[in-house]
Amino acid sequence: MIYFVEDDSNIRELVVYTLNSTGFEATGFSKPSKFWEAVKNEMPSLVLLDIMLPEEDGLSILRKLRSEADTSSVPVIILTAKADEYDKVRGFDLGADDYVPKPFGMMELVARVKAVLRRVEKDSSNSEYHIGPLYVCPKKHIVKVNDEPVLLTLKEFDMLCYLLENKGIVLSRDQILNKVWGYSFDGESRTVDVHVRTLRQKLGVGGDCISTVRGVGYKLGD
Repeated sequence: MIYFVEDDSNIRELVVYTLNSTGFEATGFSKPSKFWEAVKNEMPSLVLLDIMLPEEDGLSILRKLRSEADTSSVPVIILTAKADEYDKVRGFDLGADDYVPKPFGMMELVARVKAVLRRVEKDSSNSEYHIGPLYVCPKKHIVKVNDEPVLLTLKEFDMLCYLLENKGIVLSRDQILNKVWGYSFDGESRTVDVHVRTLRQKLGVGGDCISTVRGVGYKLGD
């Protein structure tokens, strides 16, 4: 089930109709309060969020989703007319999985939804990783530092796994963008920097395993 929170009825109805017509099951909500009521009854597989909303804005909703254990890993795509870099970075910093500025084409949106869901549904590696105080089990979606569980967003987790799969190899920001987000953000490499920063903060001493290679990108381990 895909939930779409959008107060513009024309956009909301068109997006919901398109998603339902292309093999998805989708429901729209005009107010955040109705969305939160629905979440209590059925957990969505993906959430589409507008930023400018009555009652509370989309970034506030995103922050709440990421702060709760039950919803922290639910993928979120931001759909909004606010397309400047600051708002994009804020959204990604809070854990958004993708960002689609208005106006957008319906087929583009469907493609973005499919790309995000593929990353969520793909089979994780059976490998387990132990690097210093850091332990990661991709298949079970477990991350621990000194045996203490660490809660990551979907993007942070995907990035960590990508770095682990390429242990000791320097990965450029473009490589990380293309692998984790599925496409390039037209030079907005700061998206990667923001996620690496929050990932390091959440990992604490485990974040020391991630090294910055000046002018190139990042690597994990020796």
